[in-house]
Amino acid sequence: MSQFRPIHGFHAVLAKLRHAPDSIREIYLDAGRSDARARDLIRRAEVAKVRLLPVDAGRLAAMAPGATHQGVVAFVTAAQPYVTLDDVLDTLEEPPFLLVLDGIQDPHNLGACLRVADAVGAHAVIAPKDRAVGLTQTAIKVASGAAETVPYIAVTNLARTLRELKERDIYVIGTDADDEASQDIYAAQWPKATAWVLGAEGDGMRRLTRETCDLLVSIPLLGSVSSLNVSVAAGVCLYEARRRRGV
Repeated sequence: MSQFRPIHGFHAVLAKLRHAPDSIREIYLDAGRSDARARDLIRRAEVAKVRLLPVDAGRLAAMAPGATHQGVVAFVTAAQPYVTLDDVLDTLEEPPFLLVLDGIQDPHNLGACLRVADAVGAHAVIAPKDRAVGLTQTAIKVASGAAETVPYIAVTNLARTLRELKERDIYVIGTDADDEASQDIYAAQWPKATAWVLGAEGDGMRRLTRETCDLLVSIPLLGSVSSLNVSVAAGVCLYEARRRRGV
């Protein structure tokens, strides 16, 4: 199955069944599961005419070593459709709404950010190819199906990509600490066409990324903590942006 890759967990497999059933070679389900979730998966696989095989837990563990697979593993087409930023932007019928992640290293954080991006209707997530975790199986599982619905675009040079976005009249907003940001997110103003940039865990945005932003904003922190997890920060920023765009 070298031309196929495994995905695991009910959210990821169900999302693939909904959005791209033709990409699934087969699904393996824990033979000991007969709960509602398993029955729903079996029904959806039958409707989509996707082969589903009951197997024992040991075989599932071998397919997804070290993963919390929840009793389901599917093998899907390894080659992802080649999506460029231009592919996304050239087909939009509304102002672009993008999430940019500068050097996220934790796959759980990446997966959670993808979930946020999907929930708010962001058009794509952009990240550098180097010094970033990439779309690993852990990130895909944590994304709970969002990795199948939100284009994830890895770029060679993030600062250059941000400049290209600006040439398309997309306003680039970076999030930073209070002492670096000119305004907090609730006081700042911005147009509808935006790219929101969040930095890596601990280090924040790299210098060139920060310098390329049109605006730096902070998230007010009223308690004792000095920072938020990147996926939480993404949720705060993107939902405020979505509120202003109109639901």
